[in-house]
Amino acid sequence: MWFFTVNLAERRNNRLLIEKIDVLRDAFRFVKQQRPFYMNAVVIMPDHLHCIWTMPSDDGDFSIRWNMLKGRFSRSIDVGERVSKSRQKRRERGIWQRRFWAHLIEDQEDYNRHVDYIHWNPVKHGHVKRAIDWPYSSFHRYVEQGSYLENWGNYEETEINSIE
Repeated sequence: MWFFTVNLAERRNNRLLIEKIDVLRDAFRFVKQQRPFYMNAVVIMPDHLHCIWTMPSDDGDFSIRWNMLKGRFSRSIDVGERVSKSRQKRRERGIWQRRFWAHLIEDQEDYNRHVDYIHWNPVKHGHVKRAIDWPYSSFHRYVEQGSYLENWGNYEETEINSIE
């Protein structure tokens, strides 16, 4: 299992990922059909996303999956973003940061800490007061499964151990 953070190139006041959530969901579906993986947890923020994937035992190449996902998403939206000269030389769009952050989940405690971090992220960034109020998160699935109480992630009452 791997935890990922993937950012847009231009993060300041950028709401692209939630404005184009259907395009992003389509990109995830497409990649999962081509190169399967299981999405354990996810949160889509306006300008970045966090997720945990379980990779197949015979194919741990997550980089190709992110490349496919970023490409599919980018080709599906209109051109218009700022593109740096270095990206222009390489004929790249200016939507995503080139790199992403990956962390191998070490054990159950590490997994739990990262799942909490994912679900707490919208509250941490001030988008909502409670985790349940953010629509672009696997938190709702976890509540349905009984892994979280619906009121978990209340800004005043929740203490989350940072992973950063």
